[in-house]
Amino acid sequence: MKTKCTHRQTERAIALAMGVAVLSLVAGTQTARALEVVSVEPAAHSLLAPTNASIVVHFDRPLNTSSVVALRSFWAFGRWSGTATGSFTFFNGDMSVRLDPSAPFSAGEQVMVILSQDLEAADGSTLRAAGYSFQFWTRAGLASREFAQVQQLTTRTTSPVSSRAYGGIATDLNNDGFLDVTIVNEDTADLRVFLNQADSNGTLSPFEQPTTPVGNRASPNEPSDFDRDGNADLAVANINDDTVSILLGNGDGTFGPQQVLSTGTQPRGLAVLDADGDGDVDIVVTNAVSSDVSLYLNDGTGVFTVDPRFEGGGNGEWALAAGDMDDDGILDLVIGARSSQTIVVNRGNGDGTFTSLSTQSSGGATWMLNIADVNGNGTEDVAAINSSGNNGAILLGVGDGTLGAPQTYATDSFGIATDLGDLDGDGDLDWVTSSFGGDWMLFVNDGSGNFTFDQRFTAPSAASCCLMLDVDNDGDLDLALIDEIADVVLVMENVGSPAVPAASTWSLVLLSIGLLVAATLVVGKGQCRRGGRGRCGVRVV
Repeated sequence: MKTKCTHRQTERAIALAMGVAVLSLVAGTQTARALEVVSVEPAAHSLLAPTNASIVVHFDRPLNTSSVVALRSFWAFGRWSGTATGSFTFFNGDMSVRLDPSAPFSAGEQVMVILSQDLEAADGSTLRAAGYSFQFWTRAGLASREFAQVQQLTTRTTSPVSSRAYGGIATDLNNDGFLDVTIVNEDTADLRVFLNQADSNGTLSPFEQPTTPVGNRASPNEPSDFDRDGNADLAVANINDDTVSILLGNGDGTFGPQQVLSTGTQPRGLAVLDADGDGDVDIVVTNAVSSDVSLYLNDGTGVFTVDPRFEGGGNGEWALAAGDMDDDGILDLVIGARSSQTIVVNRGNGDGTFTSLSTQSSGGATWMLNIADVNGNGTEDVAAINSSGNNGAILLGVGDGTLGAPQTYATDSFGIATDLGDLDGDGDLDWVTSSFGGDWMLFVNDGSGNFTFDQRFTAPSAASCCLMLDVDNDGDLDLALIDEIADVVLVMENVGSPAVPAASTWSLVLLSIGLLVAATLVVGKGQCRRGGRGRCGVRVV
């Protein structure tokens, strides 16, 4: 039986349908799916990126290409080579973008890539508010792990006056493509910059004068490009002053006046990351005595504001590093809590806040830690140095932000520094520990995160830090060993010819066959390539 709708019923039905449509439209707008990163190249945590690597990001939909802005919404910083500038190429229907750096990265360094919340798709959707960050390492060349001292530098102006050369960085400060060494001095409260002579001999000039003032008992430090002007900057924590100094680089090895901000009591660890997804680099500091963490948010120009301090999840927060421990494209904090002898992972929420995720024994009272993939399984691990236990510890990551139990290795007494780098060029990271009561010790990685003691480097007085850097630009990693009592830097060049692997002959044969096949395919495709690395239909900006 058919029914008839009255005029009033029809009006009500139409009004109801319109209301549902409007509500659906509003709901759809409110729940519009954000632009998503599908994959990146080089892969996050990779250890084998070539120094001339391009950085590629694939998205789930076409981009609004005008939203991709160098040094703003998409950029990268090599810890040693500095800011990566270059051109962008869009392909795959504008769903993929490639940054071709204008200069190579340095061998064996870590690179941080930052995508901001300002990236926009052609349909008007934007990247999530947390942005997206990932890190990878460049490959170091094959080397023999035979080292010869080529230089001994002093950090003193006059012999009897100690500078207390506690730590340093190896970042290129004058943009000449050669790595410089900057030493942080506790007693003289300054930075002393040794510029590379850029002659490929691995020699450094005496430190620049006047020196750069920082705070009393300056110690933890990290480089970045805080004002995104293409020049490397530094952040340094000052233990006795309870402050952090931010120094913006001029691009010639000098710095502008320091910006000084208050911390908690006795800052001992410092890390840099984009904590709130806005595309600039923020600073985090651990405070040992107040047992908490300080966050400094960047306004994009290298000017920072102090956020309220927060609990780090342990007792006596000391060591600190940033890395993506749960593979969500947001960098997390890993804290070494010295008093509770724990390693605490704090998940980055991408909005300038952090949530305690996991806690694991550190194997001792941690002084310093590093984050990297030491067993080659594509997830981040932790290498810590424990001063009171006279040991170092390797904690393997699971990939969800949790860590396995520490595997400890005996070191000299009172270990205070841990550093990772591929010193033999075999594709995994080796480990150097520094001990105030002893020497520098080198442990070789078997590729699975198991380490074997290889050799020691005798300290004149007290080993405090090791920089792994390609000081002579020959493609392998050298060492700059810092002694805080003798106030010297020993520059050790990686010399000798690496052993040729037994399978190398077959590898060369297979490589030759592969190149021949590739050449044949290229010829068969005809003249399709345009403009260097561009491809047909590809737009370069």
